[in-house]
Amino acid sequence: MRRPEILAPAGDFIALQAAIDAGADAVYFGLGTLNMRARSTVNFKESDLPEIAGRCRGKVKAYLTLNAIIFESELEEVERLIVFAKPYVDAFIVSDWGVISLCRKHGVEIHVSTQMSTSNSSGVAFLASQGVSRVVLARECTLAEVKEISAKSSIEIECFVHGAQCVAESGRCLMSHEIFGKSACRGECHQPCRRKFKVQAVDFYENDMGEPLHEGMASFIIEPHTVISAKDLCSIGFVDKLMDAGIACFKIEGRARNANYVRACVLAYKRAVEAVLAGEYTKELIEELTVELKKVFHREFSKGLFYGRPGKDQFTDSEDSLASTIKRHVGVVIDYFTKAGIAQVKIQDHPIKPGDEIQIHGTTTGVIEMVAGELHRDDERPEIAEKGAWVTLKTPRCRVGDKVFFVEHR
Repeated sequence: MRRPEILAPAGDFIALQAAIDAGADAVYFGLGTLNMRARSTVNFKESDLPEIAGRCRGKVKAYLTLNAIIFESELEEVERLIVFAKPYVDAFIVSDWGVISLCRKHGVEIHVSTQMSTSNSSGVAFLASQGVSRVVLARECTLAEVKEISAKSSIEIECFVHGAQCVAESGRCLMSHEIFGKSACRGECHQPCRRKFKVQAVDFYENDMGEPLHEGMASFIIEPHTVISAKDLCSIGFVDKLMDAGIACFKIEGRARNANYVRACVLAYKRAVEAVLAGEYTKELIEELTVELKKVFHREFSKGLFYGRPGKDQFTDSEDSLASTIKRHVGVVIDYFTKAGIAQVKIQDHPIKPGDEIQIHGTTTGVIEMVAGELHRDDERPEIAEKGAWVTLKTPRCRVGDKVFFVEHR
């Protein structure tokens, strides 16, 4: 049984470092435009590519997403970006035939996005003939279909294993474009599917005189509110089946989610994969890892469509995250004493005390999870550090400017 690549999302340097530190095999990211998270603030700049490559080289592979719909006027810019990024990335994730052609022209590795909705072995074979080395299958494929496609394919098969799901076919939705003029297929989705809905009558019976027979204000809020908001995918309970299906890469959705989410997901799926290979993948481990995944942002979990086509049980009843933990901003690291391993923290918001679970986030640090030990302020040992004060405490290596959070369990 092959060891699948764990592919993590990276929306910023904190998430990138968190993915690397957690043991991801590869990361994927965008450069602000021409990808499926173009609207999001979580994108890198072209000038970031050398640093991204520097952090990744020799540790993890780096994949650049260019998977939005591309218009004629953008072909020149796409080609320029491919040429510019080529020395810094290991592959391009694409969904447009024109972009595939440009990737072939410049000799870069091509991974086809789920946006192309490839759902059978014939499609995979044709893509292979066009120089594609990996296909991210349509998210509508069942596990049995994935296994059959993988067995018949000469190139790698990648599948999403965790994270948000779109109500539309492989994310190719027109709702946001119709309502807001912002196309999901251009990475600008405003997620109308996640909102509350009200039904209001717009046509009424009239009498012979053309007068309405009743008031025209009939309306009601649909319950549950999230009638077309899909549940999150969570595959941690059947990782062994995914590996048996021959999937080469486990992809974690979430470039718009925070570094804490990235870290938790990578750690969980990496442990699950190692457990399967060691013959230690047990019900108890699955329960433990599920608890860890529930600590970070998520909607209701489901098995996605691996075990059947969409149905009413695929939609969540919750509007908000169901995370069992919440981060409360504490303050910022204002100094770090490397030899002593001590950080000086300015308390700006939530207080902390010894024994509290805290996290430290930074663009170079990534994510540190720890329990606060003794607090010091010169010769004092305060029992609690309140807003406006500063304290020192022992921490792993962190940096000036890193943010400190209190982890609240709910």
